[in-house]
Amino acid sequence: QVQMVESGGGLGQPGGSLTLSCAASGFTFNQSWSWMNLVSKAPGKGFEWVSGINTDSGLVSYANSVKGRFTISKDNAKNTMYLQMSSLKPEATAVYYCVRDDVFRSTGWEKTLGSWGQGAQVTVSS
Repeated sequence: QVQMVESGGGLGQPGGSLTLSCAASGFTFNQSWSWMNLVSKAPGKGFEWVSGINTDSGLVSYANSVKGRFTISKDNAKNTMYLQMSSLKPEATAVYYCVRDDVFRSTGWEKTLGSWGQGAQVTVSS
């Protein structure tokens, strides 16, 4: 059974940094072709794709809103994905979900697609 457990996040200041971790089980990163994504849900808004990394090739992709500020990476030995968030903005405040899917998608996210973690709260405020 595929499972993801997010950790990290919390309270960050505008201009500061936070790191999210996503530990996966039920599959092995470098032995499967899939995409690990971070999808956010801000209050009153729909799901928004933030970034994704291919578990086999390591190919990465970012939403334009975070490009140059966020870095996604993976550690195959730990079967864990990381999102380093820097130059934080208040609009980044949201619950961030780790989601595994077999195809790449940057739009149209909903909870019926892929396998979702429980989410981690990120709050950016001074």
